[in-house]
Amino acid sequence: MTNSTHFGYKTVSEDDKVHEVAKVFHSVASKYDVMNDLMSGGLHRLWKTFTIANAGVRPGFKVLDIAGGTGDLARAFAKQAGKTGEVWLTDINESMLRVGRDRLLDKGLITPTLLCDAEKLPFPDNYFDRVSVAFGLRNMTHKDQALAEMRRVLKPGGKLLVLEFSKVAAALQKPYDLYSFSVLPWLGQKIAGDAESYRYLAESIRMHPDQDTLKTMMETAGLERVQYFNLTAGVAALHTGIKF
Repeated sequence: MTNSTHFGYKTVSEDDKVHEVAKVFHSVASKYDVMNDLMSGGLHRLWKTFTIANAGVRPGFKVLDIAGGTGDLARAFAKQAGKTGEVWLTDINESMLRVGRDRLLDKGLITPTLLCDAEKLPFPDNYFDRVSVAFGLRNMTHKDQALAEMRRVLKPGGKLLVLEFSKVAAALQKPYDLYSFSVLPWLGQKIAGDAESYRYLAESIRMHPDQDTLKTMMETAGLERVQYFNLTAGVAALHTGIKF
């Protein structure tokens, strides 16, 4: 028998969660960036800009962008790493990966793309200078295993960056809940024709570890100097850690 886990607020088998998450992203891939802009009022672009700045990618760096979706981070990293660098765009969802790959090509950036599972990364130990995952960790079934894999493929001195929705400040909790469980599904239905995927989004954020719990998980995975930065009162948070 397979173990059970959560898919939003539902309890499902681990195998079923993989399929359910895949269905969500197959459904929303074509409208992903439009919905992100609407849902966050464009703030997701500022959060990603902050993440890119903290990555400090330099020419020649090897960078792995996990759950890279439509390629926002990979595009910036590819420009910074230059022709001597190596930037991989990866995702477990083929629909999302195709959108990201095509957008990179449209920008004249030819960089490797790979369909892969973050819990079983097909890369050697100590390979990358930077590993990033933006808004993807909460969808992973075994987050501890994924974090351990991210650390494994980092070079000594390399940095992991995890940008994810997190626990909002207490004063904003009630209006944030109202927005998340009423407005988001309505937007999802109107724009993407899919209310359920955006209801899952709201639920998955609530089930994701809070800032301090994720910090502890990263330390348990073997990362050091772990810190986090709350963004927009904790709507999102950037966690960083170093491999020594």
